[in-house]
Amino acid sequence: MKDNIFAYIDSIQAEIHDMADYIFDNPEIGFGEHKAAERLTNYLDKNGFRVECGIGGLETAFRAVYENGEGGPSIGMLCEYDALINIGHACAHHMQGPSIVAAAIALKNTVMNLPYKLVIYGTPAEETSGGKIIMLKNGCFKDIDIALMMHGSPTTTTDVKCMALSSFAVTFKGKSAHAAIEPEMGRSALDALLLAFHGIECLREHVKEDTRMHYTVTNAGGPDNVVPGIATGTFALRSYNRKYLDHVVDRFKNIIKGAALMTGTRYDILEDNAFDSKIPVIKLNDLLMENARLVNAPAIKPAREKTGSTDFGNVMYNVPGSCIRIAFVDEKTAAHSQEYLDAGKTEKAHEAEVLAAKILAASSYDIIANKVLLEEIKEEFKNTKAAMSDF
Repeated sequence: MKDNIFAYIDSIQAEIHDMADYIFDNPEIGFGEHKAAERLTNYLDKNGFRVECGIGGLETAFRAVYENGEGGPSIGMLCEYDALINIGHACAHHMQGPSIVAAAIALKNTVMNLPYKLVIYGTPAEETSGGKIIMLKNGCFKDIDIALMMHGSPTTTTDVKCMALSSFAVTFKGKSAHAAIEPEMGRSALDALLLAFHGIECLREHVKEDTRMHYTVTNAGGPDNVVPGIATGTFALRSYNRKYLDHVVDRFKNIIKGAALMTGTRYDILEDNAFDSKIPVIKLNDLLMENARLVNAPAIKPAREKTGSTDFGNVMYNVPGSCIRIAFVDEKTAAHSQEYLDAGKTEKAHEAEVLAAKILAASSYDIIANKVLLEEIKEEFKNTKAAMSDF
């Protein structure tokens, strides 16, 4: 069956490369990916998927469904297609949709004797606003048992985890005064901000080692001869454990409150979309890597232990999932770089699109054909999430 799946993907690879190259040549920033979404949904519609556009409250998000029989597993395949501001597709998002589409269509046209459902989600604005977070809040991803993705990479691997992230813009509001003539009449918003920074530094000693805390000044409040009546800073807090990070966030908010009390100022906190940590499912990672070896994927390496933040973490916090990272650039190449951009339409990129499609399709077939495997994946997810909640 896998040979049949692979042969079908090979038969449509010219169309897949053309689709990826088109998205690469027409880079669109998050929430404006109209050309990419239209190209992908038209192809899915033409190949018998039921397509819904503008889902999850996002104009350029989509959902495409094909169901064979009843009672089988629901396999979710997610793709991104937003470009980076000012540089284009230097993170290889142009490869994701075409690979996902190829995997889904190959399954539809080869696996006909088993029940299953394929749900393709187009997810905008990963680079900027975390589109998947918005989609989750609006009810998406509740119809899938498994969430799968692919991503171009310097190596072929999976991730063990990603960092939860909570971001804040904090504005302190005091009272301006002439710093030389009547400083006693002022209440310095900048003093409050500096005290908040110092509070963060004191907190560093008393958090777990994987905790990251960053901050900067975005508005210092004016010239040095005026007591600043307003000052703004941004803060980013991270951990590999969302539950633990929520605990750190509570302590951070007390620091802000304390800085305001010490300076006689008021404050506003604006919280951005919160990114969750992935719940790793090693059995699912191993399944993807087993099929990566089956198709002789290049530069196979152990799973990544150290990663940043992604809105796919929010999906994987709620649904068992994994992403196959497929090599198409040299091993030490940094994402969001000119080197990534230069490699976007190369033979290696085209090869990666096909290999990722084969890995995802083969792994999906394994889950469709083996009910016990799906139950084991779900059980591992449940147990790992419970363990991570007990920090």
